Amino acid sequence: MAKTPTTLVGLELDPSGIHVAAVSTKSGLEITHALSVALEPGIVRDGEVADVEGLSAALRDLWRDEKDLDRRVRIGIANQKIVVRVLELPPISDPKELAQAVLFQAQDEIPMPLESAVLDHQVLDIVTTEAGPRQRVVLVAARRDMVDKVLAAVRGAGLRPEAIDLSAFGMVRALYGSALADGATETDPVLYLGVGGLTNLAVAEGTTCRFTRVVGGGLESIVAELAERRQLTLEHARGWLAHVGLETPLDTIEGESDLVSDTRLCLDEGVRRIASEVRNSLDFHQARADTVTLATRCVLTGPASAIPGFAPALGTELGLPVIVGSVRGAPSGLEPSVSVAAGLAVQEAVAA
Repeated sequence: MAKTPTTLVGLELDPSGIHVAAVSTKSGLEITHALSVALEPGIVRDGEVADVEGLSAALRDLWRDEKDLDRRVRIGIANQKIVVRVLELPPISDPKELAQAVLFQAQDEIPMPLESAVLDHQVLDIVTTEAGPRQRVVLVAARRDMVDKVLAAVRGAGLRPEAIDLSAFGMVRALYGSALADGATETDPVLYLGVGGLTNLAVAEGTTCRFTRVVGGGLESIVAELAERRQLTLEHARGWLAHVGLETPLDTIEGESDLVSDTRLCLDEGVRRIASEVRNSLDFHQARADTVTLATRCVLTGPASAIPGFAPALGTELGLPVIVGSVRGAPSGLEPSVSVAAGLAVQEAVAA
């Protein structure tokens, strides 16, 4: 008798908070249980665990009252010290030989000592080049000490890490259905952006991620700027950003006029800054690519997507149509925060 498929839980670690989702795949990807809690500043800094004990305590608190939530987790990470490269190798059918070939080429592609790195790779497709057929392989490298801190924090909370994945890969798995629903084909390059504690970028064709990068501060950098400018707590600054947004005329928004104006200014500047960083990364990707891979549209997720007017304002700056991605079943108010976690809960994208 075949074993009943087990369900893992996706766990995204973001500087702004912990995002958790359990899913069902019976009729497409659907969230069955989701949680999202803010983290104290400094526990996760720039996508890296800075306070192992602090993160363990936050995870223990999160799971304490969730008796039905599985303790086996697939963890998503994103920071600027993770390196992703697309390699082109001669076609190799034997997995062991391919792994050796990837390891050999990694010495020239990875800007860190291999003995200090955790490596993984995923086979893509075979392409025809001037030198003949080539096997494309995605190579991912992360610093071992960074990964060890993640594992220590998760295990310290009594959880069982089943895998560590890139949050960008989970984002694509969760939201490529939104791109298809918006009219994209399986071969159209789509830009995915997760804007929360940082800005996580991925360019994918269908479910195949061609490029990913963490491009700097996200919504939380806007929160911090407003908090400093107006001497607010971070919680109050987040509330003002959501209250003011980017749609409603300023003279119709309730609140102190100077505070409302400063909030709008921080949002305007933040959107322009994020868009500039994204464009620079896309230009870098395009310069390295041997084919034209200009994105046809953008799928946005993360807490920033819940701010009124953020998506269209970002689209104007990027020169791309921007839609807010969604995953069925998320509790009201949590959907923008837990989409990536839902994608991390599965190893492959699930057709709708």
